Amino acid sequence: MFFVIAVMKNLLPLLFIILSICVRAQDVAGYWYGTANADYNGEANNYLVELILKQNGKKVDGVINYYFKNTFRSFKTTGTYNDNNRYLSLYNIPLTYFASKMRMEVDCPTDLGGKIRVAKASSNLNGSFKSKGIYKQTCPQVYFDLKLSKDSNTDSILTALRQFKEKYQLWTPSGSDTTIAATILQRPVKNYVVTRNFQEREKLIAEELTVNGDSLKIDFYDNGVVDGDSISIFFNDKLLASSQKLSSKSIHLNIALDTSKEINEITMFADNLGSIPPNTALMVVYDGKTRYDIRISSTLEQNGTLRIRRKFFKK
Repeated sequence: MFFVIAVMKNLLPLLFIILSICVRAQDVAGYWYGTANADYNGEANNYLVELILKQNGKKVDGVINYYFKNTFRSFKTTGTYNDNNRYLSLYNIPLTYFASKMRMEVDCPTDLGGKIRVAKASSNLNGSFKSKGIYKQTCPQVYFDLKLSKDSNTDSILTALRQFKEKYQLWTPSGSDTTIAATILQRPVKNYVVTRNFQEREKLIAEELTVNGDSLKIDFYDNGVVDGDSISIFFNDKLLASSQKLSSKSIHLNIALDTSKEINEITMFADNLGSIPPNTALMVVYDGKTRYDIRISSTLEQNGTLRIRRKFFKK
């Protein structure tokens, strides 16, 4: 009996160390997605960022994708992850200068550094892209807040890394891409499962537009890499269409805004995440002759939403 107690006393410190290591460790592998903005005079979000990471010990390999205005960029990257302090470092990432005009991109050579915060509800990666060398004086830090997708798995990560193709892609619908694959009528439809899931997910405001007219033309496209994404569309929390597949052909809507509201909302609900999460679309909005290109992203936890404010609304 005394021998057993003595052995247990000797083992307790070892067990404590093992448990501490297990609690402290947090694998960085997976899909991380979110927004980033430049640290310059309160600039609004400029970038939609996605990290696809594979970890082998301290070494990390992956792909970083981001959207800047109408430009999609994708790069392979490598780095390290320290599970003692949960700090991720990725190196040599060209980041489009935040003040670049469309089709006049300027690169800032950067390194990425971020720390994982783990909570019961979600895991987040917070940090910044830091400019290197002489660019430190001209390119401000770009801070990001990314969330781990609960739907990522080893097979999908390896597939995404293996299928990496793009390095630079400037894509807007034109020519044959403007062909309409489906026209959605503005009338509520019933799908109790989709509606219930929609209500359970968090609403993520992707952007807010101020428009002049009382009606809009809206087209949804895949972001340029067609991977089987399927969406449902809500207008002011009412379902207009379900299970629409995103592609290079548009899902088209003519929307009459509710003139009793100062703000209307168009929401994209992800039916699935395709082969490369999250579910990301190019949303083209026409307010008369004015066109807006909006990158909107949805997951199985969040609904991407465009808020539409009427300029001449009268209470």
